[in-house]
Amino acid sequence: MRVLFVCNNAFARGNGLSASIRVTMQGLKEQGVDARLMAVRNPDPNGPQPDFPLKHFKFPIFEPLIYTNGFAFARADKRVIREAVAWADVIHFEEAMPLQIIVRKIAVELGKARTGTFHLFPHNVAANLGLPKRNPLNGPLVRWWKRDVFDYCSHVQCPTEEVERYLRANGFKAELRVISNGLDLPAEPVVAEPKQPGDPIEILCIGRLASEKSQNTLLQAIRYSRYADRIHLQFAGNGPKARYYQKMAARLLDEGVLKIPASFGFFSADELRALARKSYLYIHCAWVEVEGLSCLEATREGIVPVIGEGELIGTSVFSLCPESLYPSCDSRALAERIDWWIEHPEERNRMAQRYADATRGYDIKDSIKALVAMFQDAIDAAK
Repeated sequence: MRVLFVCNNAFARGNGLSASIRVTMQGLKEQGVDARLMAVRNPDPNGPQPDFPLKHFKFPIFEPLIYTNGFAFARADKRVIREAVAWADVIHFEEAMPLQIIVRKIAVELGKARTGTFHLFPHNVAANLGLPKRNPLNGPLVRWWKRDVFDYCSHVQCPTEEVERYLRANGFKAELRVISNGLDLPAEPVVAEPKQPGDPIEILCIGRLASEKSQNTLLQAIRYSRYADRIHLQFAGNGPKARYYQKMAARLLDEGVLKIPASFGFFSADELRALARKSYLYIHCAWVEVEGLSCLEATREGIVPVIGEGELIGTSVFSLCPESLYPSCDSRALAERIDWWIEHPEERNRMAQRYADATRGYDIKDSIKALVAMFQDAIDAAK
């Protein structure tokens, strides 16, 4: 089986979509699938490169904004595209951008099976353009993706049930399959380390520092926490809002709300695991999220999450109790949840183990098997 993954950028640091593509392709190769990538070249000359490399297309005016959001658009080279599509049995679209539209046209012409993964809500794109949650771009954008790419696929992977509901509500024609992007799990289950809310109380927030990730909700919540003077906030990620959030945190310190300066940094996977193991709580603030594997990656290490809940948040499915949910963007409600877990350390320790155990249900090996079956069904349908 030869599967061609088509995306603009698979090598951006801190970009969940890029990381998911690389992990998924590696898992497929381990199962004997010949999975190859067409994408923009890796800017790191010493790093891995796509099998079918494309040049970087730089948008006039908007390129600095695109770059700070960890993205890059590929220039569609029809010679490279035709070579790649002719090689493949299945064309798998990771986005529905101009590149994928051109690839789709050639794939249809050559009679190739076509599948896709819905990695982004249109709200993700709009938020990075500075638009609010409800704006005139969301509807036309999802209709464009549907009409020009996804309706030409026989099957579409939905990482969560929330995505499946959204696509059904928007009339997607493809067969929708709920398949998590999956988690790389240790051979042995993790034993969660019991913790007391000592000094400092370590609170971890992982994710790109961007408006839709809503880390400002956590910073605002600290104003309402009874334990703010004991809390150390650790933000793990980078992005366009980094300076703004650092200033918010510095203001909390200057005003005496925080006694311990908040920390900001970008970390390797091993460093993130170590941070999760030493933290008391993990906070997931995003108001729009297709899946949010960073939450699972944290809870895998034996930590209790508090997750924003809303109509566009697939991450909330990972919650195992009401105390791990709060209405997204509601900083007072988030503060109440943080304080509750601080005041109930025994329950926190019991649930930490439950969360660590629950991640076993998201084994990437199971996701890979489900994807292989989907690809095979697509090939059969194209005959």
